[in-house]
Amino acid sequence: MNFELSDDQIAFADTAKQFALSEMAPYAAQWDKEHHFPVEVIKKAGELGFCSLYTPEEAGGLGLSRLDSSIIFEQLAMGCTTTTAMLTIHNMATWMIATWGSDAVKLAWMDKLVTGESIASYCLTEPGAGSDAASLRTSAEKQGTNYVINGSKVFISGAGSTQVLVVMARSGGEGAGGVSAFVVPADAKGVSYGKPEEKMGWNAQPTRMVSFDNVEVSEEHRLGQEGEGFKFAMQGLDGGRINIATCSIGTAQQALNTARDYMQERSQFGKPLASFQALQFKLADMATELVAARQMVRLAASKIDNNHPDKTTYCAMAKRFATDVGFEVCNQALQIHGGYGYIKEYPLERHVRDVRVHQILEGTNEIMRVIVGRRLLGDDRDIL
Repeated sequence: MNFELSDDQIAFADTAKQFALSEMAPYAAQWDKEHHFPVEVIKKAGELGFCSLYTPEEAGGLGLSRLDSSIIFEQLAMGCTTTTAMLTIHNMATWMIATWGSDAVKLAWMDKLVTGESIASYCLTEPGAGSDAASLRTSAEKQGTNYVINGSKVFISGAGSTQVLVVMARSGGEGAGGVSAFVVPADAKGVSYGKPEEKMGWNAQPTRMVSFDNVEVSEEHRLGQEGEGFKFAMQGLDGGRINIATCSIGTAQQALNTARDYMQERSQFGKPLASFQALQFKLADMATELVAARQMVRLAASKIDNNHPDKTTYCAMAKRFATDVGFEVCNQALQIHGGYGYIKEYPLERHVRDVRVHQILEGTNEIMRVIVGRRLLGDDRDIL
């Protein structure tokens, strides 16, 4: 097994790093402070293919692997966690439309989605159905050749500022088998948006409730067959968990780099902080755990690429481990900065705020443990 990056992967990473340094990092603090959603930067990212990394080439995307995409997202997250997270959500929704959308839907939207001219939101979570996504109540009633959607979704990233919604709604009976997926224009009649949520982090993207009041879409707007929506959602979430874990890795790497530089510049008791063994050990542990998390994320990404039967388990393990490690590394980097880490002149407090939600979204880390535990107890095969 070769753990070294290929020449192509190094080139992808270098391109993403330069974009992050020039277009994201200098403005990330301002976007956070002003709650500015940088759609203009997302469009620039689209020009480089970053809005459709693993969307198939025949649909206009780059057709990269999930491993290649993770390498790119990691570099982008070092520039701005929040904007990169929105890019990962958009990539997931774009891939779903390209993979299961009708010819009419793809013709209408794909050109704009792959370039970033239009941005997509993913609508799964509901007020009464968070971790238990299969119990969602938003309905899609078939009326002739159309569906009429009613219900609401919460915590929807980009909502109110995006152009396309990928919506999970109940078109059949109870449970996962009654859920279908739909592509809904964000400005469709009957779609309305709540106030922007005041959040701890992720301030550079809006988060709102989305309500559907007799929203009518044709059956061409359904992804795949009726009743396949939950299956699509779970396939999307496998990759989404890798994406958000990668955002934690990239942010934590940036925090680690900042702490390392600070230790070499700052002196106490007549010596640089870097000379204190206790801080050297702290930095060493942060780096060691971060490398372990990165390798686990890349392993899980390769499991998706190879359609491994345990890919969902690997993605759950990677998401749980990497988001926990990412938060802890950022938190320790803030600690190394002392009081300076707590003020907004330095980026550490923003890193801590932004990565904290990664332990919650795309399935909480408690749910990740449920997925892994059920696999271990329900099958006597070793996880290899």
